[in-house]
Amino acid sequence: MKQSVRSRTLSDPESSTISITQYRPALTSLLGPSPAFSLLLSSYETSKNPFFRSICAYLPGHDELIITSNLLQPTSTSAKPIILITRARLIRSDDLSTIHSIEWQKLRPPPSMPMPASGAPYLDGVLYCSQGNASPGTGGLYYMPRGHPPVPVVTSYFGKGFNSVHSVAVSQSDGALWFTDPCFGADRGFRPRPEMPCHVYRHVPQTGDLRVMADGLGRPTGVALSPDGGTVYVGDAGVEGEEGGEVVRAATVYAFDAAERAGGLFLANKRVFAYVLAGVPMGITCDGLGNVYVGSGDGVEVFSAGGEILGVIEVPGGVSSLAFGKGGELFLCSEQRLWRAQLDQPQVGNLQYSAMSTEDI
Repeated sequence: MKQSVRSRTLSDPESSTISITQYRPALTSLLGPSPAFSLLLSSYETSKNPFFRSICAYLPGHDELIITSNLLQPTSTSAKPIILITRARLIRSDDLSTIHSIEWQKLRPPPSMPMPASGAPYLDGVLYCSQGNASPGTGGLYYMPRGHPPVPVVTSYFGKGFNSVHSVAVSQSDGALWFTDPCFGADRGFRPRPEMPCHVYRHVPQTGDLRVMADGLGRPTGVALSPDGGTVYVGDAGVEGEEGGEVVRAATVYAFDAAERAGGLFLANKRVFAYVLAGVPMGITCDGLGNVYVGSGDGVEVFSAGGEILGVIEVPGGVSSLAFGKGGELFLCSEQRLWRAQLDQPQVGNLQYSAMSTEDI
């Protein structure tokens, strides 16, 4: 069944339509019979700059979103591409059901935290994945408290620089930080040649433990944890190659079991969880029921915990990152547009953020 839904927007471009393709009845129980969509911010009609690319971190205490842009080309030929940070504060109605307006700020990242990619809500701020730049010793995970400069959390693997830290997930059970480190910076010309393969790491701020948890991936992208922390999902965009004159690449979400052995935590039983229908998997998140939402070239592909595709929220231009907000709302970043989807069940949402103390960093 295919259902088309006319978007309800703050500035209503006629061409903006989100569709739903349903493959299994279970999708209706998540989205509801008539999910509402609204366009919150857009540069599509003006500069067409890709301001809404990564992070999509929702901070419930401040009711605001933190989002990073894709590479923005400078106006001067002598300048280098930059990434900007969007802070979008939501102004709601008294019953919280309607967003009346948005206070939108575009900020330059601090020089000590160059080229931030994705990130996650953390303590009273945001945990940023800094990809680094051409200078040695740049890049890693940085915690930026609200209104304060960033604090380095982990910036190397025992002296070896990371490639381009891309995505991070915070474990709700032990506060561990799971993050991916593809080679996108070298691919795009702003990072040096990688010192290490593209890994998935786990860092425990309380103890300082840092381990490689998974290798053998082409370009690991999004990472997410199941609600109980027992399953780790990792997207892989692969490496472009030629086959029969056409460019082919991986577009896979892998699932791993988080298993304890001899007092240590390992990733075991790697398996193909899903192969996305369009583009490559980017942002990944899980709802409170264990379903998995994957941003891809056609929008948001929704899977059950067993890997069965339930349906697709088809978003023009695809979705690169996503995050749950209040009461079952889902925010979607689509390069030039920021969308809000209101799902049927408030319990579907899974607001993930760390409640650790700053003393643990």
